[in-house]
Amino acid sequence: MIGPFDFTGNPARIIFGAGSSGNIGDVVASLGCARALVLSTPHQSVDAGALAANLGDLAAGTFAGAAMHTPIDVTENAMQVVAETGADCTVALGGGSTTGLGKAIALRTDLPQIVIPTTYAGSEVTPILGQTEDGVKTTLKDPRVLPEVVVYDPELTYSLPAAMTVTSALNAMSHAVEALYAKDRNPMSSLMAAEGIRALVRALPAILETPGNAEARADALYGAWLCGSVLGAVGMALHHKLCHTLGGTFDLPHAETHSVILPHVVAFNAAAVPEQLRPLADALGVEKPGLGLFEYARSLGAPTTLKELGMPQDGIDRAADLAVANPYWNPRDIERPLIRRLIEKAYHGIEPAR
Repeated sequence: MIGPFDFTGNPARIIFGAGSSGNIGDVVASLGCARALVLSTPHQSVDAGALAANLGDLAAGTFAGAAMHTPIDVTENAMQVVAETGADCTVALGGGSTTGLGKAIALRTDLPQIVIPTTYAGSEVTPILGQTEDGVKTTLKDPRVLPEVVVYDPELTYSLPAAMTVTSALNAMSHAVEALYAKDRNPMSSLMAAEGIRALVRALPAILETPGNAEARADALYGAWLCGSVLGAVGMALHHKLCHTLGGTFDLPHAETHSVILPHVVAFNAAAVPEQLRPLADALGVEKPGLGLFEYARSLGAPTTLKELGMPQDGIDRAADLAVANPYWNPRDIERPLIRRLIEKAYHGIEPAR
């Protein structure tokens, strides 16, 4: 029996298809804009310049300083460029770092956003923004930070390195996994979460075998869209709390941190909500979803320890303290000794209990 629920779909325009990024000028014009500021990380500055050149007179300039965890000082630098160029919209080209910067600008200015993902972050379809200041990452949810248009062009992901492909997709998968047991889950979010997980699980092995596999790349981007969409529709739980804490406190790489933590949180919560995690277990073809996800990630070459990401061992207790302070809702009670043990296992790469 389907119980009562409350569902709000996020009103973003989604453009999906190979080669779709070649029509960004038309998208800018459709928003009534004429001075687009192109955003990227330093690593993608050449691509950002090429995109600005393609926009021609519609480009106000570029800002290639986006960074992980959306540091406040980077946003302030970008805001100066927004003012100097008279930008009336932003075009974020890249992954979660660049998308986050576009959102941070929109929060302060309400400028329209266009996002062209080149990874599988999924954050481009959420009204959620995480920002870091003085080593502390905080998140907020505001309709102003939801991008107006997202252009998914699978061709832009063909050159994404294997390691980044895997961790980026596992990061996206974490959104859907938490949606399966979210407090405010509903039939639509659960369907989207399950489909997103299935799409990513089947896509990743094929991409590693043939990076230019058009069908698999489209599958992965489709899955990332679904996973991000459910993150924007329902609440977050323990997994995201831990990743925000670890990433912001120890400046750990975002997607890699999600890859390491997710199997351990799944195993932790499966003890309380095994049926809600059944779609993940079924997609992996296993009985124990935490262990199954750990082995699946390891088979793809994903990192399995916080230690290899650069977290200091003496940070385990600090992370546990922060994780239980102002905790997110979670289907299983959050007790510090258990959370400390979870983090310790993730630090050393000890597989979840069989």
